[in-house]
Order: sequence, then structure tokens, then C-alpha cells
Amino acid sequence: MLNFIPDLKFPVPMESTEKTLVLADAAVRNKIIRMAYEILENNFQEKAVVVAGVDGQGYTLARLLVKELKKIAAFEIQLIRIRIDKAAPETSEVQLDAELTTLRRKTILLVDDVLNTGKIISYAMKPFLQIPVRKIEVAVLVNRSHLQFPIHPTYTGYALATTLSDHIEVVLDKESHVYLH
Repeated sequence: MLNFIPDLKFPVPMESTEKTLVLADAAVRNKIIRMAYEILENNFQEKAVVVAGVDGQGYTLARLLVKELKKIAAFEIQLIRIRIDKAAPETSEVQLDAELTTLRRKTILLVDDVLNTGKIISYAMKPFLQIPVRKIEVAVLVNRSHLQFPIHPTYTGYALATTLSDHIEVVLDKESHVYLH
């Protein structure tokens, strides 16, 4: 939010607790359905796709994508959770709720709710680099494009230009919304 301070002739960023609705429930649902169709289009020849969601809203998004994919895809779909310390991903152990050996030679789809710098996805990818996989793709609901790591999403629900001080809040529940603070 920009406010004018009387003695200054230019806007000054001010702290705000206001939320701005970026995507309402219907828009979020439509983005997820569209992403599922894009995933199918790029992987229709695959025998199996592993959808790996980063714990939290990333895993919830992964579950919603799997739900939509099961309606339209002929390939086998496996949903797994990635647990990583988001505050210190470089030093945390990345845990999967599946054995790595069962993921060999499969297509891996890493899913998170928001892509900011690419740091979390980069470190979440670590276990999959220890085994031979067919390919690794990335899906995010919101891409903020402040990339500091070489991660570019294969599937994006919504690209949003923000400042580094902005915060994106994704709520995936009975009513789903995306807010900008």
C-alpha cells in the first residue's frame, strides 16, 4: 500500500494488515482443473506420475490436482508428501512418505502452493536426484517470479508480480482463496 506523507512529494510504502483478494474460490478451482489438463497433455504417454506435494498447502494442492487427474488420466497416479523445514531447507532432512526405490524411472511432479525464490522446491527435489527418474516437473498455484534458484514451473495457476515484502496467502479448503498482504 502506498500512502503520501504531506511533506514528501512521492509515495512511501506503508505497513498494511489489509488483505487483497487475488483469486476467489471459483477461480482457484478453475486454475486447478486447467493445470490438471496441462499435466495430462504433457504426460499422456506416461505409465505413472508421482505427484509430490510440499507439506502444508503444497500437499493440499497436490491432493486437489490428483483428484482432478484421476477423472481424466489413464496413467497411474501416486500421491506423496514431502516434509522439509521451510525455515532452513538447506540444513533440513527432506523426508518422503514413500520409499525412493518405488519412484525409480517415474515422472515426478513437485507441487507447492507458491513459488517465490525457488529455494524450497530446489531443496525438496534433493531425494529425487538420488535415483533415476524419467523427468521432474514443477507445479505451483501462484508464481511470484522472484527466482534466486534455477526453478521455473512447468505448470502455473496464476503468475503474480509482487514485491519481496508482499506476502501471498493461499487457502485451500471448502472455500479456496488467494490473498495478497
